[in-house]
Amino acid sequence: MKDQRGFALVITLIITALLVALLVEFVNEVYVDTSSRHNFVAAQQASILAESGFSGGVKLLQLTLSSQNYTSLSDRWAKPLLLEEEKGALQIVIEEENAKLSLNHIALPNGTFDDAYYGIAARLMKGLQLPPDLCDALADWVDENDYPHPAGAETIWYSKLKPPYQARNSRLETVEELGLVKGFDGAVLRKLLPFVTVYSSPPGSPAAPININTAPKEVLLALHEQMSEDLVRRIIDYRTTTPFKYPADLAKVAGMETIATALLTRIITKGNAYRIRSQARVAETTRLVEAVVSISGTQSTVLYWREY
Repeated sequence: MKDQRGFALVITLIITALLVALLVEFVNEVYVDTSSRHNFVAAQQASILAESGFSGGVKLLQLTLSSQNYTSLSDRWAKPLLLEEEKGALQIVIEEENAKLSLNHIALPNGTFDDAYYGIAARLMKGLQLPPDLCDALADWVDENDYPHPAGAETIWYSKLKPPYQARNSRLETVEELGLVKGFDGAVLRKLLPFVTVYSSPPGSPAAPININTAPKEVLLALHEQMSEDLVRRIIDYRTTTPFKYPADLAKVAGMETIATALLTRIITKGNAYRIRSQARVAETTRLVEAVVSISGTQSTVLYWREY
């Protein structure tokens, strides 16, 4: 009888342990399922909020561009916008692509250098302590022939890489594509990307002038071979209080009279292409929309879109 009671106790303990294990598993599944559902809902809400931030950024740009004949760093769009509330936050940051150097314009389709933009690129590289030879490789990537410049590379060079690929022999479609070009490794890109673009002019346009109201000092310094640190400081000081309304206004800066005349075909005072970064947080979930948009009147065209 004692043995039977002992056996029954063992069976009872085993059954109890199994029930506890099943209960723990059930509770865990319910928790995981509930958490996943909450995370999914939060992710959807954050995505919608980030897209709304992008739409708001476009509207803000349209209002600005329709009300004045210039754009500057004093404009409302140029200041980061942060909205916070109990359940989350939204941050919108806008930068003008016309403030940067267009990589697609340093060489013509036939491979000939465009002296103006190639010169700006070479001076920008030098100012950033990057090899000027990178301009040759970039020119070969965007021109339409297969004849390499002295420090450049065409398909015959890229075909020997692992994995092999071809030179585009056409304009860059995104700035990230620059990573495929000979010599443009991670360290180079980190230095260069804040100052270059592929979106500042319509496809096929022969020119991509730079907005002197929004260009950073590194780009301003590269605009002309006679540009100096002192002249760039004067330009920045001037535009801080009095944004340039017309390219010819650059001559109003002391010491810029001659240089301003030479730059008239390379500069503008109003941009039309903008990069909008809209980051939304709901609970612990974050979503970021990064897009480039071209603004023309009340019309807007998305040139680049990435959400993650």
